[in-house]
Amino acid sequence: MHHLAAALHTLGIRLRHRASKLPERGSVTMEQVLWAVAVIAIVGIVVLAITSYVTREAAKIT
Repeated sequence: MHHLAAALHTLGIRLRHRASKLPERGSVTMEQVLWAVAVIAIVGIVVLAITSYVTREAAKIT
């Protein structure tokens, strides 16, 4: 059991060391994804507001 724990600990240290050496590739992509999600949410809110307004006005006509 101690051998497994030691192997996992060593693997964790190696991965952390390797991750600290890598440049921050992908941070721009993540930022673009977050902006895309925000824009989609805003567009969804606007579409919902326009749809409810048109539905209310259409109900007044009939």
